[in-house]
Amino acid sequence: MRRAFGNAADHYTQRARVQTEVATRLLERLDGLKFAPKTIVDLGCGPGVQAKALAQRFGDARVVAMDWTMPMLRRAGTERGWLRKRFERVAADANALPLAESSVDLLYSNLMLQWCDDLPAMLNGFRRVLKPGGLVLFSTLGPDTLTELRQAWRAVDRNPHVSPFADVQTVGDAMMRAGFGEPVLDTDWITSTYTGPRALLDELKATGATYAGQDRARGLVTPGKLGALLRAYEESRLESGLYPATWEVVYASAWGPEEGAPIRNIHGEEASVSVASIGRRQR
Repeated sequence: MRRAFGNAADHYTQRARVQTEVATRLLERLDGLKFAPKTIVDLGCGPGVQAKALAQRFGDARVVAMDWTMPMLRRAGTERGWLRKRFERVAADANALPLAESSVDLLYSNLMLQWCDDLPAMLNGFRRVLKPGGLVLFSTLGPDTLTELRQAWRAVDRNPHVSPFADVQTVGDAMMRAGFGEPVLDTDWITSTYTGPRALLDELKATGATYAGQDRARGLVTPGKLGALLRAYEESRLESGLYPATWEVVYASAWGPEEGAPIRNIHGEEASVSVASIGRRQR
């Protein structure tokens, strides 16, 4: 399973039930914090609903809604409404953030990191742009996500069809290596239900996830395999007649370290400081 958006942006808000629920729980983690960020980045902003919520919560902040897909950014433009003076949109790749070092007070990301290929590198990029004392707050999917779909696919073939999402320990270790301060992580499980297995696949497609089959180049599933998958999913049917899908969600937050705090890598620990902070040698 991979992430891809096209016309699905038009249907995302209506079909993104899980993403909306996770966003609500993620935003609740800001409650009670004595924190007044001036610059906020919503990375992987989608249609901009959460960027708008952040702009409303922090009335003095400048919010940058960042996504790599233009359809989503166009939807974010309609979402911001009267907040447009404090609500900017930027098309960018999360693996190469076009942001200055130590320029962000709050880096927020809901259900985006699970699509990255190099989690440690991405978190190092987060730390680079986060101010000392700034907050990173994100959610990502864990390995128990879509266990029912994984089991159904195993009855069809042995090819990987659902991404092997990182577990909470792997995420926490990567945050520690990146040098974040006071990381806090917890895990939650959400079960969504559907009238049939095809409804789940339609929702995944509408929210940007595709399931690959024999034709890898085009991302299609052959009719025969799709039929076998739907039949195999029948084993997960509940007594109510509905079909479940499990989502393991990892929530994480941490603070930006002071300047010069080391980053752990394969070579050991490395630290950097600005030339301006060194000062002049006294004679």
